[in-house]
Amino acid sequence: MSLEPPESWPGSDGAPLACREKLKMLAENHRELAQVMRDAFEDAVLMGVDEAEMRRILAAMVAALPSPKRRS
Repeated sequence: MSLEPPESWPGSDGAPLACREKLKMLAENHRELAQVMRDAFEDAVLMGVDEAEMRRILAAMVAALPSPKRRS
């Protein structure tokens, strides 16, 4: 796994997204999120949080994100 954005962003139909504006926004969001996660991870580990546990905490946060498609 890498902190670099994926080569392509798969759509819900499995085909990669092609819209340049969408790709630009996704790349920007990816860059920002990677930096925030890197900072939070580094801070936690330097303050004494177990590295493996912090990775679990971050993964659990992602897993708990609600789908915007499920909103009524």
